[in-house]
Amino acid sequence: MKRILLGSVLGLLLATVLALALALQGQALLPPAAEVQSGDVARAKEFLKRNDPRRVAGNPQRLVTISEADLNLLLGQAALYSHAGAAQLRLHPGLADLRLSLLVPKLGLWLNVQARLRETGRLPEFEHVKVGRLPLPAWLANWVLRAALLRLPAEQDVQFAKDLIRHIGFGEQYAQVKYQWQADSMARVMALVWPAPEQQRALAYHQALAQVAAAYPVYAQVSLARLLPPLFDLARQRAKGDVTLMAAENRAAILTLALHASGKSWAILMPAARTWEPVRPLVVTLAGRDDFPQHFLISAVLAIEGGGPLSDAIGVYKEVADSRGGSGFSFNDIAADRAGTRFGLLAKNSPAKLQVAMSTGLQERDFMPDVADLPEFLSAAQFAQRYGTVESGGYKAQMAEIEARLDGLKLWR
Repeated sequence: MKRILLGSVLGLLLATVLALALALQGQALLPPAAEVQSGDVARAKEFLKRNDPRRVAGNPQRLVTISEADLNLLLGQAALYSHAGAAQLRLHPGLADLRLSLLVPKLGLWLNVQARLRETGRLPEFEHVKVGRLPLPAWLANWVLRAALLRLPAEQDVQFAKDLIRHIGFGEQYAQVKYQWQADSMARVMALVWPAPEQQRALAYHQALAQVAAAYPVYAQVSLARLLPPLFDLARQRAKGDVTLMAAENRAAILTLALHASGKSWAILMPAARTWEPVRPLVVTLAGRDDFPQHFLISAVLAIEGGGPLSDAIGVYKEVADSRGGSGFSFNDIAADRAGTRFGLLAKNSPAKLQVAMSTGLQERDFMPDVADLPEFLSAAQFAQRYGTVESGGYKAQMAEIEARLDGLKLWR
């Protein structure tokens, strides 16, 4: 009996080792995703505007069509943000071919997945799956997927998706999602985005900013350098040396300031904040201008939420859009964007360093370069005549100059 049991254990162990050897590979199946470009941002903005469920009247059942290119852009940015690897979809009528490359960090090996999903009456199911060189039965892959969804830590996310999504279908280079937008859907979205601990954290910084703002007259011009230290001092106190908490506290502090500098409040992001005592309005300035803090802080938020490339692309997109009928393309705005991006990445990736730097009393010149001599308010025609495109050598040289100025500032050394 013991020999039989031992043989079974050894057989299982051998099978496991063999399966891992077949599943794990030394190289990724897919190259890293390309960074998002300003044109991608324009397309995403139009997509969100077109499919905003709050603006669609009539039947609560909605149908959203997403191109294969946009789906791959989303998958790529998710992979870049999570540092997990890469993903790619190829869509055909009734079918989707999925390829994944996931890094197994401790082993330095790759889990390469090739799968085909077929359309069903509601949600797609695996038709066949191959992990590395190991084929998996479709029934097993579907069972694993269902089991994994049931074991996700935030089960309300899964339940909300189940309640919302009615059907996912595939066409030639596009996917369609049919969903049922219900009366409480927006409230449920907000509850998922802003759980109770996040709401309490936001309230703490809202109250801290209100206390700071109370010392100034209404609409007084106040340098961003005066508002950052007290909020980051609160972040240091609340984090109590916990690195994970430091990043979360930094994020809340920056979001609070970004909203206030833009003339907004937490109420536009979370319904619960509508009952909070309002903050005395201030005109937040940087280098004597009230638009630079918005560029700086919004870019910092984007860097925290989506990484530096996303923030950079949105900054360039805005300037290109301005050159076509707005205030014009301005390299000094780009400089404020880039400074904010660096600030946001520091807040997320080196939260303790930023908190310590803030405690020393940073001045504007320590995190925002002198940009008075940079070209601004360029129309589309002027930009084209002087620089051509954002891929030209002249444009890249100007951007390199901005980066060099940032490199020389105290906070980035």
